[in-house]
Amino acid sequence: MKIIQTLLLLLFIPLAGWAQDTIRFIQTTPGSQAFRVREPVLRVKPGTVLISKTLMGGYYTEAGGAWPGEVGPIYVEGATTKDQIVVKILKLTPNHDFAPARVNPNFGGLQTDVRVRLLNPPIADERFLWRIDPTRKFGKLDLPKSRLKNIEVPLAPMLGRVAVAPRGEEAFGGLWPGDFGGNMDAPEVREGATVYLPVFHEGAYVYFGDAHALQGHGEIAGTGLETTVDVVLQIDLIKNNAIRWPRIEDREFIMVAGSARPLIDAFRLAHVELIEWLEKDYGFDRWEAYQVLSQVGSSTVANIVDPLYTVVAKFPKRYLPK
Repeated sequence: MKIIQTLLLLLFIPLAGWAQDTIRFIQTTPGSQAFRVREPVLRVKPGTVLISKTLMGGYYTEAGGAWPGEVGPIYVEGATTKDQIVVKILKLTPNHDFAPARVNPNFGGLQTDVRVRLLNPPIADERFLWRIDPTRKFGKLDLPKSRLKNIEVPLAPMLGRVAVAPRGEEAFGGLWPGDFGGNMDAPEVREGATVYLPVFHEGAYVYFGDAHALQGHGEIAGTGLETTVDVVLQIDLIKNNAIRWPRIEDREFIMVAGSARPLIDAFRLAHVELIEWLEKDYGFDRWEAYQVLSQVGSSTVANIVDPLYTVVAKFPKRYLPK
């Protein structure tokens, strides 16, 4: 097994509640700046628990700097295009004491269009440094120009990017979401959630990164509280049950993430896929699923800033058959 320029600590150790193989892995090669098939940094068996961390770089320093990229790709032994990749997020813990966030005239949901001249005054270009207290799990920001003067909010760590390599020879920059997952920026991808992804290549080539200590739905200014985190993931397979779009599950909901422009197409994709999931795996009649989802379902807009927008459609698990 060849791992190029990567520090790999293979510590198969027993951990309470995790009977599977447990691997500690710290990536020391440059992070991936695009989702595609490339030489894997690690190979794992299905069911492996991975103890790792997202990548640190100048982007997260007080001075600012380059984006460090994502961890991966990770080759999952036995994964084929007939299967689903399963990424269980067992633990997300911020490990840095501050998080930069920005407002920018050329990026964000409320910006003017950089391709069309408008008379609107441009949005300011400002970088904000939120102070992170990992022990108390709060973030604090000074607001010197506002009456409030500062604000303190509870953290809700998430992974903005969980992905597999896209189909064929496709390669997507790190800002892109799609059917391969990618930069969905969905706050639902948090500790306790499970992400299910299609497989387009043998081995799947799993990526993760872009941690946010907190992010509102829509990510309207273009960033969350960008930081680094310690992660514990379980990477697994569901054999012979291929899917077409990313799915998410937590204690309360089954969910589908659809990414497209315009926003209505992302909404439609997510809900059509959710109805088909209810039909195939839970025994609903298609039109009855459509009716019930219309009454008990909910949805969130994950992002309106990326090259494709992402909508998460949700169905409450309490209405699923026992």
